[in-house]
Amino acid sequence: MEFLLVGLVASLLELFTDASAAIGTFVTSYGYYAVFILMTLEYASLPIPSEIVLPLIGFFAASGTFSFPVALGVVLVAGVVGMFIDYYIAYFLGKEVVYKHASLFHISRRRIETFDEAFKRNGEFAVFIARLIPIARALISFPAGFAGMQKRKFLLYSLAGSFIWDVVLMLFGYYGLASSSAGTVLAGIGLFSVVIYIVYKKGIASMKRIEPSPPQGKP
Repeated sequence: MEFLLVGLVASLLELFTDASAAIGTFVTSYGYYAVFILMTLEYASLPIPSEIVLPLIGFFAASGTFSFPVALGVVLVAGVVGMFIDYYIAYFLGKEVVYKHASLFHISRRRIETFDEAFKRNGEFAVFIARLIPIARALISFPAGFAGMQKRKFLLYSLAGSFIWDVVLMLFGYYGLASSSAGTVLAGIGLFSVVIYIVYKKGIASMKRIEPSPPQGKP
């Protein structure tokens, strides 16, 4: 178990380092525009890791490149745009079309079906809790769109969960990655990687245990 944990940390640290360099260059070159583009794509289920983007935004805020409140506002607006892209794709095209072309989003039909079942069991609360779970946080927009969840509720539940996720990850970058000690930064990244993995596992398990809510109707 310890060997697997060390291997996981090492792999995630290498991924974090490589992706951080590319994303960091893009963000420093295009500022808030880059933040908006990256987070819109992430919320639209494209393979942009918010677990890397958001801490970097926090780091740049700590260094004075960004204003923390403004950057957070851009992230939240981008999230709304991205999540409604997926919502409307699912709402207007339906399951079969989305399942058929899921590979365009670099996701599998089986993964979408997993979160669709979670939404059916847990109802509106699934949207909130999923926004706090890696991978699930973006994909939950599809089941909500399939079910025709009321748009205002979808927005409110999504923003509640997304706000927590965005702020926590940005604060990690603001205080953790901005440390002048390389050892502190590396230790923080390693611990953060493990926490994200545990949150994903625990979050998926908790979604399966929640009692079903009444089915959602079309708005």
